[in-house]
Amino acid sequence: MHPERRALLRHMFDAAIASAQPAVCIPRHLPDPPRGRLIVVGAGKASAAMARAVEDNWPGPLSGLVVTRYGYAVPCERIEIIEAAHPVPDAAGMHAAERMLERVGALSKDDLVLCLISGGGSSLLPLPAAGLTLKLKQAVNRGLLA
Repeated sequence: MHPERRALLRHMFDAAIASAQPAVCIPRHLPDPPRGRLIVVGAGKASAAMARAVEDNWPGPLSGLVVTRYGYAVPCERIEIIEAAHPVPDAAGMHAAERMLERVGALSKDDLVLCLISGGGSSLLPLPAAGLTLKLKQAVNRGLLA
């Protein structure tokens, strides 16, 4: 490939990646502050970076919990970051899903839930329905991946 074309393509690729970073995308989509609390929940490989962008740009108090893939955590002060397995779910993700449900279970009509979902969320929040087990979900997931 011609060096000038390669450089142009690389520049376009870098610009696309930079424009998709949570620190760039999230701020303009934040909702107005609620009368009550803001609770942030989320899952996915980019959810911790998105949580950090919310923290950096939210004008008031907030709390929350997001689950991301092992090795993808980003330091946050008010939103708890939990790491779990991807693409095959594990017990850490299941426990994170249980805790997330507890956090949103006692909300009032004045509270707001901000949900941050990115790729990998289904593996990172593997709360089995009644009658199913995590082992079964793992087996099905491994089968689908094969």
